[in-house]
Amino acid sequence: MKFKEVNIKNRRANFDYAISDTFTAGIVLTGTEIKSIRLGKASLVDTFCYVDNGEVWVKNMYIAEYFYGTYNNHAERRDRKLLLNKKEIAQLEKNGKEAGFTIVPLRLFINDRGLAKLVIGIGRGKKEYDKRQSIKERDDRRAMARMFQK
Repeated sequence: MKFKEVNIKNRRANFDYAISDTFTAGIVLTGTEIKSIRLGKASLVDTFCYVDNGEVWVKNMYIAEYFYGTYNNHAERRDRKLLLNKKEIAQLEKNGKEAGFTIVPLRLFINDRGLAKLVIGIGRGKKEYDKRQSIKERDDRRAMARMFQK
């Protein structure tokens, strides 16, 4: 069975954070949540992750209510558990406790088996001058691409 291509990105993450490590995690979802994600009705704006009692949780992730859902419909912005192995959780916990580091969701997608996956990264917040440098590099890449197109 072929699933619709779902690829929801957190565009602010790479602009606001310097990402060092990335992990791919499964998400514990209800039936109406996965249906909304398959329709592309989700957002990672202002979303972050935290470790609590050896479990990783994503907070403030928006998944729209399913249109055909009844009284079983889900809350739009509830905390959702992420599925990782113990080694990955230990590494996230160690790096997440260091000052200046945070765990940021980067991308939400549906894999070839139809399961929702979330790519998370450990990021250090960028300073204002780092953001200006990122903008300059992006503009330079665009200018080079335009020159080679002609």
